[in-house]
Amino acid sequence: MKPVAPDAGPSGALPACEADACPVPPQAPPRVRLIAIGDEILSGRRQDKHFSKLIELLQARGLRLHAAEFISDDEDEIAECLRRSFATPDLVFCCGGIGATPDDRTRQAAARALGVPLVLHPDAARLIGERCAEMAAKGQGSADMTTPENRQRLLMGVFPAGAEIIPNSYNKIPGFFIRDHSFMPGFPVMAHAMMAWTLDTRYARWHHLESRVEHSFLVFNLPESRITPALESLERRWAGIRAFSLPNVGDSGGHPHIELGVKGAPEAAAEALAWLRSEVLALGGRLEPPV
Repeated sequence: MKPVAPDAGPSGALPACEADACPVPPQAPPRVRLIAIGDEILSGRRQDKHFSKLIELLQARGLRLHAAEFISDDEDEIAECLRRSFATPDLVFCCGGIGATPDDRTRQAAARALGVPLVLHPDAARLIGERCAEMAAKGQGSADMTTPENRQRLLMGVFPAGAEIIPNSYNKIPGFFIRDHSFMPGFPVMAHAMMAWTLDTRYARWHHLESRVEHSFLVFNLPESRITPALESLERRWAGIRAFSLPNVGDSGGHPHIELGVKGAPEAAAEALAWLRSEVLALGGRLEPPV
């Protein structure tokens, strides 16, 4: 017997499904991006450590980084970058510029980009006060939050209105979260733990949602121009599989070669990889370096 479609209502729309009868198909994880902020990175005075760490943290959770951007401490530039970024549905990690010195302009730029005021977050004020008390107990500074030094420290808890805090396990001075953008210090010892906390607390539902693999092999005695049509054909044959080609001219003393590979869903990637190997051999390529 053919299944009977449910009757449409007066408007022509079908009635709502029962929860168990119409399961919602799983969504693909959102894109994840990194924005690293700081003149010291662009000038080379400091080496960025966030890019590789975020990739590591994402891969451990079945996620991947889609893009990264490095920008200066200029408030106008940060605000413009964030305006574009807030307009996307991406999950974004922003590192740097949330302190309270003149070169820290990220908090101000984020508020401008969102069109909201800056306000002292009560939880941030409490945590900063606890940090000042801990330091005072060690003979460093005062627990009195009315002193000029501590009032300056409280500025680090002034965030765009509507933001939530990101806890900082290193020294309690929090970062902030708003519109799927996580803002944290430029210090790796603080930022990396805050990245992990954010991924595990806010985005656990996206962990290991997609099963993806990446396979590659080395090819010798084959020009890239000869194998390119096969790579294009591969992507047409296996929807969702991406092919890649990474030439090496042998500048480290080895033989020139190409690293060819595929990435995507495990079963389809395995099939595409086997096909690509056969195409390489048919085109005269070798899988071992020449003697």
